[in-house]
Amino acid sequence: MAKKYYDVIIIGGGVSGAAIAWKLAKYDLKVLLLEKEADLATGTTKANTAIIHGGYNADPSTVKGRLNVKGNQQIKEIVRDLNVPFKEIGSLVVALEGDDISQLTKLLENGNKNGVKSLEIVDQAWLQKNEPNLTDEARAALYSPTAGVINPWEFALAMAENAVQNGLDIQLETKVTDIIMKDKQVTGVETNKGSFYGNYIVNAAGLFADEIARMVGIDKVKIQPRKGEYYLYDQAYDFAVNHIIFQLPKSHSKGIVVTKSVDNNLMIGPTSEPVAGKNDLATTATGLEKVYKSAKNIFPDLSLSNVIREFAGLRAADVSEDFIIEAASDVSGFINCAGIQSPGLSSAPAIADLVIDILADEGLNLNKKTNYIKYREEPIRFYELSHQERAKLVESDCRYGKIICRCETVTYKEIVDAIHGPIGARTVNAVKRRTRAGAGRCQGGFCGPKVVEIIAEELGISPTEVRLEKDNSKILKFEIKELLNDEVHNDA
Repeated sequence: MAKKYYDVIIIGGGVSGAAIAWKLAKYDLKVLLLEKEADLATGTTKANTAIIHGGYNADPSTVKGRLNVKGNQQIKEIVRDLNVPFKEIGSLVVALEGDDISQLTKLLENGNKNGVKSLEIVDQAWLQKNEPNLTDEARAALYSPTAGVINPWEFALAMAENAVQNGLDIQLETKVTDIIMKDKQVTGVETNKGSFYGNYIVNAAGLFADEIARMVGIDKVKIQPRKGEYYLYDQAYDFAVNHIIFQLPKSHSKGIVVTKSVDNNLMIGPTSEPVAGKNDLATTATGLEKVYKSAKNIFPDLSLSNVIREFAGLRAADVSEDFIIEAASDVSGFINCAGIQSPGLSSAPAIADLVIDILADEGLNLNKKTNYIKYREEPIRFYELSHQERAKLVESDCRYGKIICRCETVTYKEIVDAIHGPIGARTVNAVKRRTRAGAGRCQGGFCGPKVVEIIAEELGISPTEVRLEKDNSKILKFEIKELLNDEVHNDA
């Protein structure tokens, strides 16, 4: 079997790995992205507050502080080119009665050092007008208009899909087991699916970046996972929150946030608790109570009556509390991109720029492609369309006329397209990330079995082989035939 050679091998398919792959795809290079799970963006990228931070909070002497604003400044062009939903709704850091309001001034000064634009401190009258449900005890707030909300997994997938358009190779369910080296130079990786060879390796393995670093003898990276717990509300919950609302930050956390998602789901959280396990995604009564009490402190009319999901995510925090983005000092061709916690999502484009600068310094030749495809085609989002636009789609393909997910108005055709897309969905959650099927009020209670049946049919496998997400998450033990009516299988 012929050896597979690449210029750059990226380990890890979260938002950092995807951003690096996307930027590298602009050059005449052979690039490989390896992800150990069945889909991209299944780690920290899929379970966070989904905020593009303004950049006022990060220490300007840190890598985080330098990259947050640079990443934020690139977001609007990227989401336009790649057709990713993004809303620049702005953020508020709210000081309540009894809080030290001078902290807002310190954050303002820090933001100015970081180059954050249009920061200002607003008074109580401004808050009462623009956030009517906010507690009357809110005295002032730092307003950052360049902050926004995004769909983090679609952001990562969009960059990776555009990179695939431009020649990126992706290997899913491919776990790196060792780094191949010769004379202190990396030459490739060993995986559960064989060996891949390359001149440069970028370690963007998130929670497992320290384990990858140790494969080349680097002990500097020490990931200490921190769990964040959240409540997610139904879109129908009529509770006005117009900005991303923070309370005054603590030493290792920006505190409990109250915000609307880009899809208009109210979300509150997260906690910030160190945990021992890198797979510990369990929610706790204690953590969720803390989230609710803290959110209710600034929104006293908030209730839990329309919560549709509780979830937790893990931040890949390094013990240094900073990003570690650097070339290995004694192993040629190995670059760490580790410790990417908040504001990693906001910083992702700038993280990629820094990694590419390091690769160039290490000797990688960067020649721009002349046939680079800049734009990603916008996926059909049936739920966003007018009745007239929907009718035209149904006329062109009757599969748009079959609604599979009633909560989110997701059609049969959208699910089929997700399965056969540039990075095809192979699991129920992968379909959910691409289409929102199962993301609504019933959380897949109605559409889940139908999504399983469609995946099985389109991939030519038994429904008993369809997984929710990981290897041990098969949904059915026995095959149940004909879950769908024959009409949904008719061709247009």
